[in-house]
Order: sequence, then C-alpha cells, then structure tokens
Amino acid sequence: MKKAGKNIRGLLFLAIMFLLIVPFVQNKFEFVKLDPLSGDIKIPERSYLKFKDWFSGNYQQHTEKYLNETFGFRNFFVRLNNQIAYDLFGKISAKQVVIGKNDMMYEESYIKAYYGSDFIGKDSIMHRMQKLKFIQDTMSKLNKSLIIIFAPGKASFYPEFIPDSCKTIKKITNYEYHIKLAQEFGSNYIDFNRYFIDHKHTSKYPLYPKCGIHWSYYGACLAADSIIHYIEVLRRINMPHLYWNKVEIADPKEGDNDIGDGMNLLFGINPGKLAYPKLKFQSDSGKTKPTVMVVSDSYYWVMYGFGINRAFGNNHFYFYGKKIYPESFKSTLEIKQVDFAEQIAQHEVIIIMATEPTLGDMGWGFIEKLYDLYKKKPLH
Repeated sequence: MKKAGKNIRGLLFLAIMFLLIVPFVQNKFEFVKLDPLSGDIKIPERSYLKFKDWFSGNYQQHTEKYLNETFGFRNFFVRLNNQIAYDLFGKISAKQVVIGKNDMMYEESYIKAYYGSDFIGKDSIMHRMQKLKFIQDTMSKLNKSLIIIFAPGKASFYPEFIPDSCKTIKKITNYEYHIKLAQEFGSNYIDFNRYFIDHKHTSKYPLYPKCGIHWSYYGACLAADSIIHYIEVLRRINMPHLYWNKVEIADPKEGDNDIGDGMNLLFGINPGKLAYPKLKFQSDSGKTKPTVMVVSDSYYWVMYGFGINRAFGNNHFYFYGKKIYPESFKSTLEIKQVDFAEQIAQHEVIIIMATEPTLGDMGWGFIEKLYDLYKKKPLH
C-alpha cells in the first residue's frame, strides 16, 4: 500500500510539473499551432528591466500583464473557459452579443434600434434631413449627386428570434423617422432595410448569416448591384456592372461568421451554409466610371472588399466619417488631415450609409462639415 501511495504521489508530481513546464515550452517554441483569438485582441508589449521601473513596481506590473496574455496554450484555455461558461451557465464572453432563439446571434444595439430604445428625437432627425436636402440640392447644381443608403438591421430582419428577455414595447425608431422625412423631402435614398425584409422568404440564398452581424456576402452583392444601377439612373450614365455565373455554397467566410468567431469557443455554433457568388465586372470600354466618396459604417467593408470600386473612378471610403481608405491601408489618414473642400470637389457622387443602430450618429460629423462648407462657400 505504501509503495502504491508513493507511485500515485510520484505520478501526481510529474503531472503537475508537466502542466507547469509545457506552457513555458509552448510559449518558447510554439510546437503546437493554435488559431489566434478573434476580435479586438491587444497583446501588451514586453517590458524590459530598468532600474527605476523595478523600484516603482512598474516593471513587475507590466511583466505580469504580459505573461498573463502570452503564456503557452493561452488561446486554448480562453476558448475552453468560454465554452464552459456558455454551455453550463449560458454566459457569453463577447461584449454586447445576444444569443436569440434557434441560436440566432445579434448585437444588443440592433435589438435596441429595432424597438426604438435609441431614438434620438424627431427634431434631431428633422435638422439632419433638412441639411441633407440642402446638400443634395446644392450638389445637383454642381452636377454632383448625394445618395443616402439605409443598410438593413438584423433585428428588423429576424425579429422572431429575439429572446423574450430582450423584448420591450416597440416605439418609433430612428430608421422609421429618417425614411418618413426622406420621402417627404424627396431625398435620393435606397432603403435596403425594407428591400431585405420584403425578399426575406423569396431570396434564393440567405441575406443575413446566422452567426454574423452584417448582411451576408450574397446580400452585399445584391446591394452593390443595386447601388451601381441607382447611380446610373440618377446620373444618366452607363457604368460597368458586376455579375456572376457561378455561386459557391460553403461554410461562412468573408466575415459572415464575425459574431461566432468573436465568441472564441472551442466548438462554435453551427452557422449553416451560405452563398458566395463568383463576382466579375464588365469591361470599362464604353462605360462611365463616376468618382465616388462613401461615408459609412462597417457595412461597406464587404462591398469594398470584393471591389465595388472597380465600377468607380477616383474613389474614397471614409470609415465612420474619419479614417480615409485606401490611403489608410498604408498609413492612417484622417479627414482632419486633408483639405476637405478639395476632397469634395474631386468626387461626383457622395454616398452616406448607415445601418439601424448607427443611424443616431449618421455621417459622424461629415454631414455638418459638408453643410457648413456649402453654406459658407459660393458654388464652383
């Protein structure tokens, strides 16, 4: 019995030493390849010993934080912890994520926008739409075009899967009042929120992914095609069209599983299959490619990624009205760093797009900036 006890203690000691040593070896040599965690993961920089930092305690604090974020197999243990928390307690590690009925994934802000909990008030929207109407009329005199795009919202598209715990009394929403005034003012706009809802049950392929927050890749392809046609009609030109002859049915990619990936689980929720058109663009020959500036939230990234800009001439994407692409791919360029009037003068079409939860801040200061420019400066 004593010998057996010693053997057990020896095995336990070896097991403990193994568990202590292996993460160190993994951190040093990475002998097991692990997938990186998804989301806004910031790894702290390694701190190097300095005399003053040692006695102030800064070195110890920075080193502890660094080791906690970089020890071997950390990604595995984070996913394991998230899986246990989700399976046993229904706890979601990702911020503002809501799991609805049938495992439908939402961000909380979309649900609030659907019920009108984030309504900014009729006066605020009235002032904004009046400014946009003035901008549209002024641009028209300059042979330019302003287009407002209302991107769809997932909670409006799938209200039936919203969990009971999130349901509340539905009030007037930012989306509904923006649309009402856009119609009254004769604004140039595209309502993809209504289009998606109207085609929810007739679309050949899913317009929204189960485990994603943005429109599906297929939905974005349809929207991009509509935007190109809308510009053509508005400006009476013939642009290069996008088209596809083949559609791949596959597991989610191209950002269609962004919420699911962001939960960082060991075993993700089954997202189902989605459609991925093999996009092509018509030749530029004999076509007109207008210069286009797009001010948008993250809904434009899908289109920008598959190259809608190939239908445009000089084009820029102002992400949340601040960071400018494509320049920011190389080095960050923001709106405050450029000559705003010159940038506006270089583009024939300005598109301002927002989805339901971002409508409260639509334009992100860009609308006011453009309004002030046209109010103060004579037409040219």
